[in-house]
Formats: sequence, structure tokens, C-alpha cells
Amino acid sequence: MEAFKAYRIFSENERVAGRIVEARLEELSPGDVVFRAEYSSVNFKDALAATGAGRIIRGFPRIGGIDAAGKVVSSSDARFKAGEAVICTSYDFGVGHDGGYSQYCRVPADWVVSLPAGLSTFEAMALGTAGYTAGLAIELLEMNGLAPGGGKVLVNGATGGVATLAIDMLARQGHHVVALTGKEAEAGFLQGIGASEVMLRQKLEMGTRPLEKALWAAAFDSVGGEQLAWLTRTMQPGGLIASFGNAGGIELKTTVLPFILRGVRLIGVDSALTPMPLRRKIWGRLASDLKPRHLQAIARTIELHDLPGYFEAMVKGKVRGRAVVKLSR
Repeated sequence: MEAFKAYRIFSENERVAGRIVEARLEELSPGDVVFRAEYSSVNFKDALAATGAGRIIRGFPRIGGIDAAGKVVSSSDARFKAGEAVICTSYDFGVGHDGGYSQYCRVPADWVVSLPAGLSTFEAMALGTAGYTAGLAIELLEMNGLAPGGGKVLVNGATGGVATLAIDMLARQGHHVVALTGKEAEAGFLQGIGASEVMLRQKLEMGTRPLEKALWAAAFDSVGGEQLAWLTRTMQPGGLIASFGNAGGIELKTTVLPFILRGVRLIGVDSALTPMPLRRKIWGRLASDLKPRHLQAIARTIELHDLPGYFEAMVKGKVRGRAVVKLSR
């Protein structure tokens, strides 16, 4: 196979940075399935990994990207055939195993999901790990009683990738969605993708009591830290919180009172190691009842050479929605 383009991340002179290289199949991490990648995407984890802002990558150099979708070229596993459209996200992809910022990928068959009917490879990457995380969070909260009409659902960090897709999905399901953001200029965008209300973080009064006024039936939080603690204090009785991010810090200082007096449930969402039957179920839902209605507004397309600038902007909180990386020649 001829050489192809990939975005490889290096650690040189105590600095982490990436660049486009010419790669060959035999250089890639081992795997059962080789597919020609058409699209990848950019997640916050990718930006942390590629800039060195987070200790994500295990072993340099490494082709980055925790998502990719494309068509199988060859497979030693009978579950996948040449020409079949597939998705690979999470696990060790782009972390300890060469990832999706590459025109060809080679991965273990156990990481691969067949592209469900109803999704294109572009749409799959407009969703990517972010959309999968949003869908998994909704599934887990529904297992605990989340249903339309139960009260307001708050989405924190509302312009982020997971949050924008969650807003769209929840609105499609009939929920009254409140978007919480620090970006006043994005209020129109958030309403356009389904938010019934937009709250500005600058006007938020968190209070200091162990229990504050009960406001939310459910909440989706990508921020953590002080804001997640505030959410625990403001949930309705039986309220549900999905926690899937730490943009605001990893510490959580709260009391047991929301949990023992209001029955609040804090549910962690781990998208990396979901059992495959549940993973397939979520991707099926992302192609059907949870498929966002505003993907074209949420996602933009970039090229491999755009990655460094996009990573920097993402780490600084200057992007919204999703970036899909076009890989096909």
C-alpha cells in the first residue's frame, strides 16, 4: 500500500506537538481490521492530547484522534467484510494505539461497530465520541426514570460538543431544555438547536446552603467542580445528574444532604469502555430516535492541516459544537 497522510503527535524537547506525516500501513499499531478513514472528529480529549495540556497519550510518537469512520479494506475477523462502512471510537484509539487522524486505520475488531442504517460516515463523525457520550448519558438517565414532562433539564457547558448534541437530542425527545453557558453571544445558536431557555453563567447565583431551591428534574454536566456541586444542591427530589466532563475542575465539594433528603442520583458516564452490546444499541439510537436534527448547524468540516489551530482554540474555550475532519483524498 502506498504512503498516506496522518497527523502524528510527538514529544520532543519536553514539548508535545503534532504534524502531518507520510505514514505506511506497516507502521500503524497492530489490529484485525484495516479501514480507509473518510472522516474523524475533534473532541476535547483530542485537544488535550495533541497540545500536551493533558497527559492523555501513552507512548510517543502517536497518531492522534479518538474517532474515525470509513470503509473496510481488509479484515482477518469474519464479522467485518471489505467495503463495509464502520465506526471506531474510544477504547485505546488515539491514546495507546494509533488513532483516527489518518487516511488508513488498523484496529482490533472488538473496537469496531458497523455503521447503522440511517447514518453516513460524515454524520457518524459529526456525532463521534461526543454524540455517543450524549446518547449514552440519555440512555442511562432513562434507565433511572428520565422522561419528557418530568421537569426542566439543564445542560451545563452548553456550547461544548457533547452539550450541543445533548440539547438537540433532548429537545427531539420532548424535554424542556435549559442551556447554561458563559457565552451570551451564543444564545441564538442554542435556541436554534432546541434550548427552550438560555441561562448565563455570569448571572448565576449558586448560594451556599447544603440545599438550594429545587429547579431541575435532570442535568447534564461537562464542567464538574463548583458548578457540579451547585447542581447537586438544586435538583428536584429524585433528580438525575449525568457527569461526563471536568472542564471546570476535578474536585467535587458537596454534602450528602441532596442524596439522602432529595434522593438525587449522580450518574457517571464512561464512553471509553462501554460493553459492546450497549455500544451498538446507542449507535442504533443515534441513527434513529436520538439522531440530532441540527447536525449541519452544530458541525463544521476542517482538514488535517487545520488541527493545530483548532486544538488551541478548543483548549481556550473558543469553539462551539463539533469539528469533523475530512480525511478522504
